[in-house]
Amino acid sequence: MPELPLPICDTIHLEVEVVYAAEHSRPGQHLFLYFITLENRGPKTVQLLRREWFIYDAYGLAGHVEGEGVVGEKPILKPGQRYRYNSFCPLAHPPGAMHGYYTFQNLQGEQFRVEIPAFALRLPHSRPRTLH
Repeated sequence: MPELPLPICDTIHLEVEVVYAAEHSRPGQHLFLYFITLENRGPKTVQLLRREWFIYDAYGLAGHVEGEGVVGEKPILKPGQRYRYNSFCPLAHPPGAMHGYYTFQNLQGEQFRVEIPAFALRLPHSRPRTLH
């Protein structure tokens, strides 16, 4: 019997900030730092169990990453609590984007997914461009 997909939940609020790490980048290897804040806006305590990322570069799907927790942790969020972490993504051919899912579980053992909306991985413009 096929496994049913987990329900999507919207009680976890996400904020994402992306920074291009120019000092750690070179042609063909661009490094983007991303900072994610998760806030539990629901009535139950939950724990982040897994993450799954789809990474795209200028040519299409460049990578798929999944595994337990985030940055080696499986944070527990009580109602109203926030958790912030940062990680990075190397990209050979920007611009790109990332999106994915977190899998959470409440104290009753019920699992659900939280969608991570797509966010852009773009090089900063070194100088303004003028169109003629």
